[in-house]
Amino acid sequence: MFLGIRITPVPSGHFLDQQQYAQAILQASGFLNCKPSPTPISLKPQTHKASTQPSHDPTLYRQLASSLQYLTITRLDVAFATNQICQHMHDPQPGDFQALKRLLSYIQGTITYGLPPLHTNLDLTTYVDVDWASDNTDQKSTTGFCTFLGSNLISWTLKKQNTVAKSSTEAEYRALAAATSDILWLRRLLREFDASQTQPTKIFCDNTSAIALAKNPIFHARTKHIEIDYHFISHHINNKEIKVLHINSIAQHADLLTKPLPTSRFQELRTKLTILARDNQFEGAVRIH
Repeated sequence: MFLGIRITPVPSGHFLDQQQYAQAILQASGFLNCKPSPTPISLKPQTHKASTQPSHDPTLYRQLASSLQYLTITRLDVAFATNQICQHMHDPQPGDFQALKRLLSYIQGTITYGLPPLHTNLDLTTYVDVDWASDNTDQKSTTGFCTFLGSNLISWTLKKQNTVAKSSTEAEYRALAAATSDILWLRRLLREFDASQTQPTKIFCDNTSAIALAKNPIFHARTKHIEIDYHFISHHINNKEIKVLHINSIAQHADLLTKPLPTSRFQELRTKLTILARDNQFEGAVRIH
């Protein structure tokens, strides 16, 4: 056990989980024996509106929301729902408590889930996705990207963009720039561990306009304001540190980080991101391409 993360030897290598930490959260919230939910967030979350009804316990809401953020270290599948809940910590409404209850119910049913590090190659691969203007309150977009080292999920980011994007291309391009910064840091870190990347890191994006702009810029009134991001991305493409490739939306792993999903789609991506139950027989490397 290290910082609340249990490391268990398994036939395929090791398994990382936070089962005891999750149990403590459920115990504190009274959800240890609740009925499980199939997904951590409703497909159509309630619109956040101020209510005259008294909140149940805002302090408990904030405590649980803060605790859930640490759980995302090994549980990428709850990252999006946790991010949504944390955005309303200042003034939680009845609908926010319902969302929190659903997330806790999902955790109760998947409490043994975690990450199984595998012995695979050491090539970096990143998936980038954006849900454009997804927040109904301010029309800001949600950025999500995740990076694999071989078949091992090692890094991920979920964040609302700071400014309003005027187009999906702009939103996606900002996400590409953020992912590129993360990749450069990982490449430097791996170089210090004598695992230098000999090939450009592949970044998979499902927005063809953003990819076209990265490879052949045409700045005009709608794209001039993202010219700085272009020069940043273009510089590292030319230096052969990154390579931006198109991927079909159905194969986009980072979808799980940016939006609510139907149960079947959510479970499919959860498996692709190697988030598995501890008692699963996990033989061989998970294919991520």
